[in-house]
Amino acid sequence: MSTLTSIRPERRRRPVLGAALTYMVLILTAVLFLAPFYVLLRNAFMTTPEVTSPDWHWLPSGLSWANFRDLFADTERPFAQSLGNSLIMAALTAPLSTLFASMAGYALARINVPGRGIVLALIVGTLMIPNAVTFLPTFVVVGALGGVNTLWGMVVPGLFNAFAVILFRSFYLGFPAEMEEAGRIDGLSHLGVYRRLILPNSATMIASLGALSFIEAWNSFLWPLMIGQDPTQWTAQVALSSFVTSQTINLPVLFAGTVVAIFPLVVMFLVAQRYIVEGITMSGLKS
Repeated sequence: MSTLTSIRPERRRRPVLGAALTYMVLILTAVLFLAPFYVLLRNAFMTTPEVTSPDWHWLPSGLSWANFRDLFADTERPFAQSLGNSLIMAALTAPLSTLFASMAGYALARINVPGRGIVLALIVGTLMIPNAVTFLPTFVVVGALGGVNTLWGMVVPGLFNAFAVILFRSFYLGFPAEMEEAGRIDGLSHLGVYRRLILPNSATMIASLGALSFIEAWNSFLWPLMIGQDPTQWTAQVALSSFVTSQTINLPVLFAGTVVAIFPLVVMFLVAQRYIVEGITMSGLKS
């Protein structure tokens, strides 16, 4: 009896110790991930001497809102307009690229046409080509068509996402065939089945890939830098890079601009994180 009594508390301690260890690891991981955001916010409200000081300061001596005022008051770097350009670019790229990928994925998964396997192999093959190889030819083509310093020149090349097409194909392979057969009995074409049955049941997948596409378009730097050569066509990322030059580096304003630029992404992630996880999980990557 005494032996059983001594074993029970020991068994109770193990789950408690395991839970405590798990919480410690989670807290440590959260601190490591949140540390850059803390430094970013801290520096955004500091003055230049405080940011460049060799002594560490946990908090700024005062909330210097002048950094944010100087950020939007700079006429050489129209940051407000750059934010608007980024928003327009991301808002157009996310839904259009997701829709095109969904349509292509459905066609590759459900429409039995000759050469479907060859098309799929070509799409997969594009994933193996580095972006640096296709960057210059794409720029030459877009430039020859008059796309430099235009909105369509920044948006159109990003509308075709091979990886999203493969994910949608894998997702649609798991759809029940009975759903499509019921639509065919009602006289629907392939387009009608896709629009009325498939698309409404793909909301989670579309939301997840749409959110990821929005984040990718918002963070894109090299392509908008090459296409938007006029300051009025800069995106937020290009405008931020202009605060670091060979002559001057305005660190406090740069940190303030970074805080403003990442705010839409933080909101997007908080709103769509559940859909992102569910969508990638539901894709399944079936062959």
